[in-house]
This record gives sequence, structure tokens and C-alpha cells, in this order.
Amino acid sequence: MPDSAPFDLLTVASRAPHHIHKEAAQQETEQIRQELIELQDRLYAENRRSVLVILQGMDASGKDGLIRKVFSGLNPQGVRVHSFKEPTTEELAHDFLWRVHQQAPRHGMIQVFNRSHYEDVLITRVEKLITTEEARRRFTAINAFEKLLQQAGTTVLKFYLHVSEEEQRERLQERINDPAKQWKYEAGDEAKALKWPLYRAVYEDVFRHCNPESCPWHLVPADQNWYKAYVVAKALRDALQELNPQYPASKLDRPRQV
Repeated sequence: MPDSAPFDLLTVASRAPHHIHKEAAQQETEQIRQELIELQDRLYAENRRSVLVILQGMDASGKDGLIRKVFSGLNPQGVRVHSFKEPTTEELAHDFLWRVHQQAPRHGMIQVFNRSHYEDVLITRVEKLITTEEARRRFTAINAFEKLLQQAGTTVLKFYLHVSEEEQRERLQERINDPAKQWKYEAGDEAKALKWPLYRAVYEDVFRHCNPESCPWHLVPADQNWYKAYVVAKALRDALQELNPQYPASKLDRPRQV
């Protein structure tokens, strides 16, 4: 979408289209995961290019579960996951992209950002830690940063996991009721959920200003975990197929040096 295009996140579906059936999508997801194993192996062996997967979404949009579903079974030597938490004192002493650039993927790697540099133009605005003018400056820096990564051979895939307010409330309640999920609960989760309209507004601003054609956002319906995994796995598979990484030539074929 062009930077100036009006955009309303409330018009975006949070559930799978009616013609997509759960069982068929789950079967295809497993097939895609098998394809990802070979494609990732070739990317790692080629050691010339890389992929950055950025996952953003409201609390309880299912980022952790998505990572387990899509990336389990891939060679752990070729996949890294980094979760961006509240900046440390050291990180705050530098520009906001300093800590992010350190986590950029090296050649041959698939790097997953569980939250990302976009937090610095999302929560910071909701909590009024930066002004709109500062956010605009950061948008420019983010676009330049992602362009730099692309020029260095990194394919950048950005996913917003779009969960509805109703589904989010149910999942946050599960964190309280389910002993297996209580570790995810943090004080203030409910307060953040009440700010859903504010987060929606700043996300819409991000989609307007940080959505170049070379690096667009994928808005993923996230109320159903099976469909969310299908969409992300398919997009990653398609991107790797387009890269078409190749195994290097055998060292046995190279002339012997004396």
C-alpha cells in the first residue's frame, strides 16, 4: 500500500477465509515444512544470502507458538530466534537500531525476530515516550535499515499477526487459568489490552509509512493458530524458492593446489 493510502485495521480479517479448511491447511503446512527443511539446508550451505523474519502483533497474538510450529525440525545451526524485550540501560545509551543491527542474520541464516525494532515506534508512542515527529524520523531510519539489509543479501519478511480483541481477551484469561500458560502472564497485560485502539492506530501508521514494495507487511489472520502457521510457512517457503539457494560445488571437483 502507498505511504499515503488510508488504512483501517478493523477492516482486516482475523480469521481464515471460509473456503480454507482446517484439515487441508494443516496437511499442506506439514508438506511445506518438509520443503523448508531442504530449502534451509541449501541456504545454509550456500552461505551467501540470509532471511530475516519479523513477527509483530498484540500480546497473545501467538508469536511463540508460531515459531515452534513453523521452525521446529529445521537445522538449529541455520536458524536463530531473538526476542526483543525492554531495552537495557546499555541499549538505551545508543541509537534505537543499535541493538537490532547486532542481531541481523549472517550469511546462510534464517533469523527470527520475536518483536523487533518496530517496538520503538509502537509501544513508545502508546506510552508517550516519543513524539509523533520522532516517530516519523524513526520510520525513515527503519526504511533505510531494512533497505541496507536487502542490499547486503538479506530477504526481509514482515508479519503482523492480527488477533481480534475478543480472541485476545480469551487468550489472556487462559494465561491466568491454565497452569501451563501462567508463566506467560505479566502484570499489566490487562491494562495493555485496554489500549487496543491506541495500538491499532500506531500499527496503522507503521503500515502506511514502513511498507515499501520491496519489503511489504503480511497481515496474517491470527485468531486460528492453524491458519496463522499455514500463512507464515507458505510465505517463507515461497521466498526461499524464489531465492533458489544452491549447494556449493563439491570440493572434490576443485583443482588441487600445490
